[in-house]
Amino acid sequence: MNNNSRRIVVTGMGALTPIGLSVEEFWNGMMNSKSGGALITSFDTSRLDTKFACTLKGFDATNYMDRKTARRLDPYAQYAMAAASEAIKDSDLKPESLSEEERAKVGVIFGSGIGGIQTFYNQSVINYTEGPQRVSPFFIPMLIADIAAGYISIHYGFRGPNYCIVSACATANNNMIDGFLLIKQGAADVIIAGGSEAAINEVGIGGFNSAKALSTRNDSPETASRPFDSTRDGFVMGEGGGIIILEELEHAKKRGAKIYAEVIGMGLSADAHHITAPHPEGVGAILAMNMAIENAGIKPEDVDYINMHGTSTELGDIAETKAIKKVFGDHAYKMNVSSTKSMTGHLLGAAGAVEAIASILAIKNDTIPPTINFVNADPECDLNYTFNKPQQRKVNIAISNAFGFGGHNTSVVFKKYSE
Repeated sequence: MNNNSRRIVVTGMGALTPIGLSVEEFWNGMMNSKSGGALITSFDTSRLDTKFACTLKGFDATNYMDRKTARRLDPYAQYAMAAASEAIKDSDLKPESLSEEERAKVGVIFGSGIGGIQTFYNQSVINYTEGPQRVSPFFIPMLIADIAAGYISIHYGFRGPNYCIVSACATANNNMIDGFLLIKQGAADVIIAGGSEAAINEVGIGGFNSAKALSTRNDSPETASRPFDSTRDGFVMGEGGGIIILEELEHAKKRGAKIYAEVIGMGLSADAHHITAPHPEGVGAILAMNMAIENAGIKPEDVDYINMHGTSTELGDIAETKAIKKVFGDHAYKMNVSSTKSMTGHLLGAAGAVEAIASILAIKNDTIPPTINFVNADPECDLNYTFNKPQQRKVNIAISNAFGFGGHNTSVVFKKYSE
């Protein structure tokens, strides 16, 4: 159990997802079992095995920043700025009123699993067709995965810890965990934490197709993300961003901030098994969840809900299910679990933050978001996956899992706030 007396709460959230361009729209989309899957129309998919994804609908970067800034940001960084705008407004932090001392205690830890792949693709074409002299002077800052954290810091004047962690699909969780630890240590009072991703282009889809990771259910994009269903055939690419604002409790109370939930624990591990496949027995996931439970100072039977990584891949869904059974024993069947990726697709480096928001809102509203698109039972997936419709139940404690290529495993524990 963490012995540090500093408590960390969530005081603001921002979400940009394929089923809603705000936290409210995202929650409403989940409560209506909405699918973000659709055929891709932004580029020619004729050469691709997968011709669909969970894309953002109606996003306009100039709603969040001026046109000049938008042109100098890769889409992943535009999504980061959009999510930050909502989260900071939601938190009522008022950056312009902070003193220099206060600014030094507000940090930004924000990452992307892939970074500026659209910029890399565009500038590679220019380099090949027109020569290196025509490559944009903004190519490198638009490409690198840390620039979103830098832009948020510059825009709002936050001078606390500022960096990004990249751990594939565990990226956002790792960034939130570092924020949690920095506040525990007293290095910051507030951390803007999360992740974003914008990898839906020909090379992004093509790369995952070559790895045999994506669904190819082109005749039914809206039902292609079907975690735990026996007919699942791979994950569906998503895009977007998510941010939660982590804040030391006394600091939040002093400024009268609203409190969504408390962050009480975290777990980290490695599979040490394979670059893309999970350990078949969920060994790393077991370690991460056990560490998170111990770190939070709770018992396994205290957990009401797990937002599973649940990507809709054959190996991943089974391995995570096995891990939950190992960690929770009989209680595994008494909890609700679900995969919101069934609705949003897999947001890669943004997944952890968006799913943390889903977990926090499950606590706030005592309602479990569903796993949609379930029709056919898989005998190896036999937990209470909250299929097809949301379910009301008391949620005091929730865990959000995020696992990534490379064998990275992370779990974050949220609790209903009380004095």
